[in-house]
Amino acid sequence: MARWPPDAWRAPALAVIVAGIGVYLMCASRFATEGFGTPAPWDPPRRLVTGGLYRFARNPMYVGLVCALLGEAWLFASRSQVVYAGLVALAFHFRVIMYEEPRLRGQFGADFAAYCGRVRRWGVI
Repeated sequence: MARWPPDAWRAPALAVIVAGIGVYLMCASRFATEGFGTPAPWDPPRRLVTGGLYRFARNPMYVGLVCALLGEAWLFASRSQVVYAGLVALAFHFRVIMYEEPRLRGQFGADFAAYCGRVRRWGVI
């Protein structure tokens, strides 16, 4: 019986996973070096982070994590993993709208408003 997914599909799926994890790590590093904080809610950045991947999307860390989940779905040919990735993306969206953006507006005021005017929440969307 043929193996699913075919081995030819494994390399690109792994590349998507590695890219997603790489995006997360680059963003976490940017939080430390530019924002003087961490991704953890109990130690958030003290300065607004707008460099690196944050020039292209306001939430690239979440985009990277969802990409890694979708890469896993591809690797394992798992429809349920695709659904899970979609639910995680939806949860990230609501967290950003209901918690993170209001907190950042309060903390960084006009700087955050200007940043929002320049950069889309999810990049291309």
